[in-house]
Amino acid sequence: MNEIELDMVDLKEMVLANNSFGPSDVASIRAAITENYGHFGELRDAVNEMEEQEARSPAAQTKLGVCLFLLGKFRNSLNTLQKADGSAMALFYTGRAHFELGHFEEAIEAYEQSQKSGYNDDDCKIRIAESHRYAGRTDKALEILDNIFGPSEQTSEYMYQRAATVALVGGRLEEALALYQRAVNTDENHAGALFGLALENERLGNDEEALRLYERAVKAFPTGIGALINLGLIYEDNNQFDKAQACYRRILESYPDHPQTNLYLKDAAATGNLLYDEEAQRRNDRLAQTLNMPVANFELSVRSRNCLQKMGIDTIGDLTRTSEAELLSSKNFGETSLYEIREMLTSKGLSLGQFAHEKKSSDPPIDTSHMSADEQAFLERPISDLNLSVRARKCMARLQLNTIGELLRKTGDEMLECKNFGVTSLNEVREKLTDLGLKLRGD
Repeated sequence: MNEIELDMVDLKEMVLANNSFGPSDVASIRAAITENYGHFGELRDAVNEMEEQEARSPAAQTKLGVCLFLLGKFRNSLNTLQKADGSAMALFYTGRAHFELGHFEEAIEAYEQSQKSGYNDDDCKIRIAESHRYAGRTDKALEILDNIFGPSEQTSEYMYQRAATVALVGGRLEEALALYQRAVNTDENHAGALFGLALENERLGNDEEALRLYERAVKAFPTGIGALINLGLIYEDNNQFDKAQACYRRILESYPDHPQTNLYLKDAAATGNLLYDEEAQRRNDRLAQTLNMPVANFELSVRSRNCLQKMGIDTIGDLTRTSEAELLSSKNFGETSLYEIREMLTSKGLSLGQFAHEKKSSDPPIDTSHMSADEQAFLERPISDLNLSVRARKCMARLQLNTIGELLRKTGDEMLECKNFGVTSLNEVREKLTDLGLKLRGD
């Protein structure tokens, strides 16, 4: 379809039509919403109508499951697809839903079943490689990608997946950038490749180029949460609060309970500047308190407790920074314990691996020999007691710092590496600590 045809398409009618549904239809839906985001509402309305139908054929169940996936409703998608027709497409999107929920082993199993049922062989291999990468098996992911040949090597998805994998290896930034660029040259609307390029440019200090790429990335569909959050934060830095709010609201359309985005939206909506927001603080404090809760406070089985203790997992926050694959790799930790942990985190609105990308580094202990008893008592106090600005508080949340003692283990340079945390915020932190007779490591 050309741009005019995409803009005129009745996406709702296309989804509700009683006809066959395959990968080409998914591509048409994605292209239509990429060209005009207004079509997203049509997809949502069509899905609502489908869900109200009392009797659906197994094939219609597959179509509904795939459309739920495109809306970002991954758990609903998974539940729907597991009751579908068992087709290759249903199995493939079962894998996609498992992957988005962080169930990487289940995703691989579903992709392999889809492959055996006749779904495109290389598409399944590429997604299997992606799941291995997210499970921390970078070498395995590269091995799979190295054994894909022919036309699939020239697709934007293959080049994107290879770029993202190479970027994790380290020391191959130029190769990763070249692959991301080739992916974008092949498909100018590839959300993943655009995000990868934007992220690397941001890390290199190419702020204008990063902004341009993020803006392109969020126009693609489906759009990644990371692209929308990073673009929103850049808009906030540029005092474009209306645009920032629009980014956050896009996320909340699919993930209404996303805690980080709800916090950012509150911040961006606060009078157009970075004034302290009481409600934002309460939300952030509640999240920090939950993440700091010891797992010992919960009624877990002896086996689960012992495994967590051996892995050095002491708090709810530690669990959110640990993937399912990491837990299952521990001796004597099985599916029963995994289910138990999942249920516990779900009751708190959290999930395994939710903050895996923000895993804390091992910081050296604090030398308290020169501190008075009163100064040492400050170490266990929450960071909220410092009454920092919203921007500084966001950095604390990203670094998963909950207490003043954890903050003191950081150096000024480490703080400056945090996204959107500049010299002004660093000086603010130092001034607050100085008032208490404390200072950052290395100061």
